[in-house]
Amino acid sequence: MEFLEVNELAILRWVHILAMVYWLGGEWGVFQTSYHVTNPALSLDERKRHMETAYRIDILARTGIVLLLPLGLHMGKIYGFVPLLDGAGVWWMWLFFAVWLAMTWTAFIKRETDIGIAVTKAEEWLRYPLIAALLVTSFMAFAGAGPIETGPRNLWYPAKMALYAFALCIGLFLRFVMRGWTTRFRVLAAGPDIFQEAALAREIGLARVAAYVYWITIASVCFLGAVKPF
Repeated sequence: MEFLEVNELAILRWVHILAMVYWLGGEWGVFQTSYHVTNPALSLDERKRHMETAYRIDILARTGIVLLLPLGLHMGKIYGFVPLLDGAGVWWMWLFFAVWLAMTWTAFIKRETDIGIAVTKAEEWLRYPLIAALLVTSFMAFAGAGPIETGPRNLWYPAKMALYAFALCIGLFLRFVMRGWTTRFRVLAAGPDIFQEAALAREIGLARVAAYVYWITIASVCFLGAVKPF
């Protein structure tokens, strides 16, 4: 326990880096796999195998993105930026994100079932108030109105929080696309369907544009956390 107490910040920073690596790397893996998932020249079974690979890669990215926020908030508490988390507050915060992570993994494990789709939708709805709360908190911090303690050299912290919220928005869209794969492939299993193929091609085209913005946003979050420029 003494080791953990002495090295608490360093350990949190280490896990934070790992989560960021899995987030960024996982998104690249899903991006590349999507070319095969949406390729109508391949057999349906082959495309479904690539879809399974994409889901298995994506769960690491989803785990990383979920963990980044509580890790960042916990480190913010140590830095003195988030006084609301003093005392038992940090444990309630971790309990909330443990539930969120459990929902994420349940949606992954049950992804081919109606239960999995329902949990996925519930987890997506959870993100809307979270995104709003992060954006409002960030803007309040820039205005010096709390609840984040800000100063002349720690505005990078609410800026990073706002970028993370923006990344969650992009992630929501990409999740809609991936969730659509499951329902569309159920239709395609019954036979060729040009409308489903056209929808897949249209959605993946938009998703690839969003993915580039996603990577730039993730890189910006990394930059703010590492350099702390303002």
